[in-house]
Amino acid sequence: MRRLTAFVLLATPLPALAQAVPVVEEQSIDQLRAAMAGGASSEGVTRAYLARIAAMDRAGPTLRAVIAINPDAVAQARASDARRKAGKTLGPLDGVPLLIKDNIETRDPVATTAGSLALKDNVTGRDAPVVALLRAQGAVILGKTNLSEWANIRSIKSMSGWSAVGGLVRNPYALDRTACGSSSGTGAGIAASFAAAGLGTETDGSVVCPSSMNGLVGLKPTVGLVSRTRVVPISHSQDTPGPMARSVRDAAILFSAMIGADPADPATAGAGKYRKDYAAGLSKASLKDVRIAVLRPDMPAPLAARFDAALAVLKAQGAVLVDVQRPKTDKVGDAEFTVLKVELKTDLDKYLATTPAAVRTRTLADVIAFDKANAATEMPYFGQEIFDMAQATKGLADADYMDARATSLEGAKGAIDTMLKAAGATILVEPTYGAPWLSDPVYGDQFSGPSSSELPAISGYPNLTVPMGLVHGLPVGVSFIGQAYSEATLLGAGYVYEQAARARIAPRYLPTVDAGAGLDGNR
Repeated sequence: MRRLTAFVLLATPLPALAQAVPVVEEQSIDQLRAAMAGGASSEGVTRAYLARIAAMDRAGPTLRAVIAINPDAVAQARASDARRKAGKTLGPLDGVPLLIKDNIETRDPVATTAGSLALKDNVTGRDAPVVALLRAQGAVILGKTNLSEWANIRSIKSMSGWSAVGGLVRNPYALDRTACGSSSGTGAGIAASFAAAGLGTETDGSVVCPSSMNGLVGLKPTVGLVSRTRVVPISHSQDTPGPMARSVRDAAILFSAMIGADPADPATAGAGKYRKDYAAGLSKASLKDVRIAVLRPDMPAPLAARFDAALAVLKAQGAVLVDVQRPKTDKVGDAEFTVLKVELKTDLDKYLATTPAAVRTRTLADVIAFDKANAATEMPYFGQEIFDMAQATKGLADADYMDARATSLEGAKGAIDTMLKAAGATILVEPTYGAPWLSDPVYGDQFSGPSSSELPAISGYPNLTVPMGLVHGLPVGVSFIGQAYSEATLLGAGYVYEQAARARIAPRYLPTVDAGAGLDGNR
């Protein structure tokens, strides 16, 4: 067995810490860079994050956000310090510690598990191209984050944030609440300042939901800007990695380093022309006379009040707000589910065939059999109905699949395009999700309320979520959505809103929401 389970690995004593530990809590990438330019070391910063993880992830509030520490992280930090001393830094991320979701391969000596014990030996020794781009800028790969197992595609009754390898990720704002999925560990870990920023992945909601529910900025990019090679897949039509951070600027810095063409991922063929510094122009961004389409879905009154406050901020910054109605998309959701089931079987079989010989599950059918044989550890709370459905599909040449893809793609693109055209706008704004629900191993996810993710996810359009404050002490976000390759526009709008609203509030690691005295009655 080439890799210990997450608990044993994280229980291993960390290297002795230096006497002077840099402050890393709530520090931005720019602040870390300034500290290192002023004499702090990347090694010291890295050790400070490792100490914080040791104190809070399997101890203290026990967030279970980190599934594995990279044993080479300190060595990478030392190499960065040597480059800085020699005046040869590689880029804006040189020496900056990042966390990577554990369905994205890194060449470090840790497995890429997707949260499943079936992949406990998946130590590939290779970087996903998106990680290689970050490493080329000198980023320190601090470790891997926990996630909803198999990126939350195994069961319709799943509990977001749970994996057999890592356990249940807890929300740092209220520990009994969901961190959402599937990038739950990145969401909770970055909210808790376990790293400067991190990578998530999204098929439908898995960047923007955990970002919104953990008080973060998250960007689901246009599909095709960021390589998916060596990322445990669900759907080649919808999958994409995305940056998650505590500010729009940090998300933009990370996103800028992630973009690039990859010959092994045909969707990225044109990505090179969009590679630029998306953080450079943020300070000059303006919303004066910018028309924004506003979608007001049904939502609880406290969330509606928070959304109205966000809209007031946008209007005060000069934006022209135009209410729109969502076109009927009755067939889109079912069609998307058909697409995901077919592509899951095809794409996962293809990925598993590339894993090391030590990985015994070479197909989806093998994974299904593994889960049945290890039901006590793999399926203690929910099953694998979606895996079973996917296994029964007929492949990419099946007419039903092709019809479903056309229906879902045309419906999603058409809906967003129609709303933008009706408002004469380039940006659509709506609440990202509702507030985090209680984590429930008995009934699974109890999601209700609005969701911004479906249409951008299916269409491949970008979706940026930015914190818009707390509802009953729990984070909620506002989404900025646009057409393909409009990331610069969305980041600029999100930055203007963020700087004016100052709505993000750091977590307090409360055991539960303070519901007030009303629950006790008035007698």
